[in-house]
Amino acid sequence: MTCARALAVATCLLALVACQRQPEPAAAPAAPTAAQPAATPAAPTAPAEPVAPAREVTAEQPALKLPTVDGKTYDLAEHRGKWVVVNFWATWCAPCLKEMPELSALHAMRNNIEVVGLAYEDIEPAEMQAFLKEHPVAYPIAIVDTYQPPADFAVPRGLPMSYLIGPDGKIAKQFLGPVEARDIEAAIAAAGGKVG
Repeated sequence: MTCARALAVATCLLALVACQRQPEPAAAPAAPTAAQPAATPAAPTAPAEPVAPAREVTAEQPALKLPTVDGKTYDLAEHRGKWVVVNFWATWCAPCLKEMPELSALHAMRNNIEVVGLAYEDIEPAEMQAFLKEHPVAYPIAIVDTYQPPADFAVPRGLPMSYLIGPDGKIAKQFLGPVEARDIEAAIAAAGGKVG
């Protein structure tokens, strides 16, 4: 391309940019006429309910009380004295589905370890019940509102996300990604607990 041709192309591009329509300034509102009554000022609206910011860190001793899919209520405080695995998961999460049978076996086989599954997704209870018929587990499942997750737990950074709660109700360990029974048992042993 010659210099003259390049200059002609550049001039055309500048002309196109200069010809683009500029936004027109907003017109001033017209004065009301006899046929048009003056607009009445809008009534003040009540301030919107403040939305609590999502928690970034899980409380040291979290509270958790949620309705479960089977119509009961799960209250973490009622399980003091046992190790509890709080497992955030979703039906669409392949690693979550892979760990469910092992978590179910752990819940069923250990007297001092319990699991609760928190379905972190927008799903109706009937859909979840149908899903659990295909993927049964021995532990309770609650559906968590993704817009208002449990107040004492951080919003999951990924799924699955599990917390091991000690018998004293305090967080002993956090797991990001799939967890196996041996990981949980090792964390219990590291915290000075016994697996029974």
